[in-house]
Amino acid sequence: MANPETGQADGISLDELRPKLERAIYRICPAWLSDRRDDLVQMAMMKIMQMQRRQSEGMIPANASYLFRVAHSALVDEIRRLRRQRESPLEDSDDTVEPRDAHDPERDAVARQTGRAIKDCLGLMKQERRMAVILYLQGHSVPESSRTLGWKRKRTENLVFRGLDNLRHCLRKKGIQP
Repeated sequence: MANPETGQADGISLDELRPKLERAIYRICPAWLSDRRDDLVQMAMMKIMQMQRRQSEGMIPANASYLFRVAHSALVDEIRRLRRQRESPLEDSDDTVEPRDAHDPERDAVARQTGRAIKDCLGLMKQERRMAVILYLQGHSVPESSRTLGWKRKRTENLVFRGLDNLRHCLRKKGIQP
């Protein structure tokens, strides 16, 4: 769509987009993620390209708020991915750290038993409580969960805390101390 004042298209090409996204990412990226800034820029570019494919026009909105929202979305996605992954650095040279390949059959059996018990207890909950508790157990905060589920914060908070109480009670009945 052309701007009536300038006669030019409202938007920018993908070639012009990268430097603008880099500036947006560099502004909002926390220091602890500074080594991933280029990856974040690339993720933001991919998000925009996916949106562009869905639209018929080849130009992308150039306003700063749009680029900031895309950059912010890419940053939040990366933080959530890292939170789920719980990475540990490779430089960890402490000799007391047990190698990941070392298996303790007893610990593995207890972990499987606990996992099954949690799954069983979650299955006994009402769907709303179960969804709220699962998000919480995956590392999402109550505000994040409320946005994800589209519920009010207070409702989500109540469902999480009541669900966790139900989970603890159920696990105790199964002989597992939470």
